[in-house]
Amino acid sequence: MSGLVIGAIVGALLLVMMALGVPVAYALGLTALLAIIVFLSPSEFWYFANTTFDSLNSFSLLAVPLFILMGAVFGRSKASDDLLEAAHVWFGRVRGGLAMSSVLACAMFSALTGSSPATSAAIGKIAIPEMIRRGYPKDVATGAIVAGGTLGILIPPSVTLILYGISTEQSIGQLFLGGVVPGIMITVMFCVWIFISLTLKRLRAGAPIIPEKVPAGTSAGGGAASGDSGTATSGDGELSAIERAELYSWAHRIKILVKVIPFLTLIVGVLATLYLGIATPSEAAAVGALGAFVLVAVFYRSLNLRKILDVGLETTRTGTMIMMIIAFSAVLGQILAFLGVPQELAAAIAGMEVNRWIIFIAMNVVFLILGFFVPPVAIILITMPVLFPVVVALGFDPIWFGIVMTLNMEMGLITPPVGLNLFVVQGIAPEVPLRDILLGALPYVGVLAVGILVLCVFPDLVTWLPSQMLGTG
Repeated sequence: MSGLVIGAIVGALLLVMMALGVPVAYALGLTALLAIIVFLSPSEFWYFANTTFDSLNSFSLLAVPLFILMGAVFGRSKASDDLLEAAHVWFGRVRGGLAMSSVLACAMFSALTGSSPATSAAIGKIAIPEMIRRGYPKDVATGAIVAGGTLGILIPPSVTLILYGISTEQSIGQLFLGGVVPGIMITVMFCVWIFISLTLKRLRAGAPIIPEKVPAGTSAGGGAASGDSGTATSGDGELSAIERAELYSWAHRIKILVKVIPFLTLIVGVLATLYLGIATPSEAAAVGALGAFVLVAVFYRSLNLRKILDVGLETTRTGTMIMMIIAFSAVLGQILAFLGVPQELAAAIAGMEVNRWIIFIAMNVVFLILGFFVPPVAIILITMPVLFPVVVALGFDPIWFGIVMTLNMEMGLITPPVGLNLFVVQGIAPEVPLRDILLGALPYVGVLAVGILVLCVFPDLVTWLPSQMLGTG
């Protein structure tokens, strides 16, 4: 039996298990065991245990739970409130400013947590009620958070990029640098779409989009604005939510900026030590986690034994889940490699007289379909052992491909039936029907597709910064 046929059988078995609701880690492990029984020999069971241990016996993997710990600390603090307020004070003076500020806050919080669900939950629970109170359409309010949350797997430090680097043996520092410009680009594109969508709603309605009024002196966070906010009022003493821009004094702007600079400084410092080769990813993550504890304790004075236990439990649950997926996917990948599946697939594709971009599109379709059902971590660890040799054989830059693949997986986070961010937002805004959340999120799939197209046409948007900072490429 050829390696390609074996690969097809194993892949079908894995998909069937996941379709039956078997957790991804267990589906990978059971598929690996069945592959040993059917295609190798029961006497090879020792291979399962040895590979499981060896796949986790790596110092570089310490970066995963440590960055998760760092994100959990920030996620249980008031950092998200301050980031949203700062974004609104500085960037909210345009139509849809609060929605754009929410996306910008998501981008900044992504740099603190590296997690899409955590970003959606932390920013969404503050921003969505405020946007709805100010009269934003529910689809616009929830769509901005669903999409903004996806930046958590793109903007460094990203656990997804760490696992891609480990599974493909690529530099995590280069991947983080490669994600900086695309992360900024996608954030801007999300904001542009918010402006366009609200403008289109206004044109269709033939009247002001937001007829509701907000009491004068109301701040972006829903409470009374401080005395130095300098908020503009209309003749009747009321504020329109989108039709006029909120005005803040420079003193108020500097005051709110001072509250968030220490957190952003920590992120810059952690990433700088990594990029400059001062620390390994695991060491940088450890410093970041410790710095997060210190900053939250100093600025918010809200750390207590209960919160520390909650942070520890959250980190343990999430980290264990990811580690199990890593271990069992490594076993399955090694078995497929032993059976010659990746080698035969790479050789078959290399021998095809087809433009490499056709194959690239086909791979992205596969990633997109998998994203409908499988989380990004699992997609990387399932597909890369088989497809990465193909990527290299076709001459695609591995760092560029990793960033493009991440944008593709962002689509999976906002598409049904298992779009994780959709259900996170529904959980924090139960009063908004899932239909409205879905309608607000789907346009951003098109925005991400345009982003992938831009990176295909201009690959230097990914590769330029790593080459300048680290002297590669």
